[in-house]
Order: sequence, then structure tokens, then C-alpha cells
Amino acid sequence: MKRMVTVIKFLLLTALVVFLFSFTHQRNNNRKLSKVAIEFLDENDPFITMYTVNKLLIQNHDSVTGVGKETLVLKEMESRLLANAMIRDAQVYVTVDGVLGAKIEQRNPIGRVAAETHYYLDEDGKKMPLSTVYAARVPLITGHSNTNFTEITPLLLKIQADEFMKNSVIGVHVSKKGSTTLKLRKHHFEVVFGTPKEIDRKFQNFKAFYQKTKKDNTLNSYQTIDLQFGNQVVATKLE
Repeated sequence: MKRMVTVIKFLLLTALVVFLFSFTHQRNNNRKLSKVAIEFLDENDPFITMYTVNKLLIQNHDSVTGVGKETLVLKEMESRLLANAMIRDAQVYVTVDGVLGAKIEQRNPIGRVAAETHYYLDEDGKKMPLSTVYAARVPLITGHSNTNFTEITPLLLKIQADEFMKNSVIGVHVSKKGSTTLKLRKHHFEVVFGTPKEIDRKFQNFKAFYQKTKKDNTLNSYQTIDLQFGNQVVATKLE
């Protein structure tokens, strides 16, 4: 008899738990959304507006307020965000108090390609359209490439990571043979970099030469600075 009572109590308790879970789950699903919270995870200025992200999230509604949580399909929302050319990654979620959240990682441009229609080259070596909201301050890429300049992605990443080079280099030209030439912000001479290999060594050599000639006040007397020859810098003076 005691065993039967125990079993009945267990069944009743289980039924109560299932009921409460179902009730809470249904009530949570029926709760209306109160607002949208968008967070950009990267440090770049926005290449896409909050308004655009909002419209991608609540595509068929004028406002998120009053939209039932049960009508949301988060994976579809993420897919719409990821289809945007400015977004690298996105996570969409809903909180228990009815906030629709989106964490956005934008694509990061590291160069701007001068073509018939200009475009960015991002940190993954992929084409990225220009933004109507914000223009990135990155080197202008000119010249020839059969791979949309993906071969110079390592060089552009190194330029972006080096404060001195980032502030100095405004252009990268790629010849038909694949040799690169750097154009500087404040100086008329060109830096012959060669192929994008041994980048750290070439940067170190250039910065040492730059500091020495600047100290000697001879920096602007040069026409070209060639970094292709091992640990030496071959500089040609103006005629």
C-alpha cells in the first residue's frame, strides 16, 4: 500500500512539473517583444546602420513592439543578416523578458581596390562593397591581379597591425609580375617592396632607414627605396 501511495505521489508530482513547464513555455512564447538590442562586436565604425539591421531582423513588421515571440525564426533572421555584404558573422537571440538581441561582427576592410567599380579587400582576402555610411581609411590598391589582389592580403594585414606603417602607407601598387610598391602619405619617393614575403624584415629595414635619414635630414633627397635585397636597403637619390 505504501508503495502504491509513493508511486501515485511521484506521478502527481511529475504531472505538476510537466504542467508548470508547459504553462511557462507557452506563456514565454506568447510574450510580445518589447525592443531590439543590437551590439556591434568589432571596433570599426558601422558600415551598416542600425536601421538596416532592424529591418533585416523584423522584415515583415514596421515595429518589433507587439510581435509575438512564437512567430520568430531566429535561424532565418541570422541568415538574412549573414546575407548582407557588410556582415561577417551574426548571432540572434531572444531574452526571457522579450528583448530581441543581435550581436554583429562586421567585415574588416584592409585595402580599397581602384577598379571600374571600387571595392574593399577585407581581412579574409574577399571582395567587400563600399559602404554608403562610412569610408574606411585604408591603402588604395592599384595595378594588376588575377585573384582580386588576395595575394597581398598578408602584406595589408601587416600594414594594418603596424602603427608606423599604417599611418605612413596610403597606396600599394602591384605590377604585372607581382612586385609591389608602397606609396607614402608625406613623401614623394616610392618604396619598392617586391613580393609580399619576409614582410617583418623589410618593415624593420625600412623603419631603420627612415629614422636614420630623417635624423640626417636627407630623407626627401631620395627617389626610390628598394627593400628587396636581404638586410640592405638600396636607395636611389633624386637627380
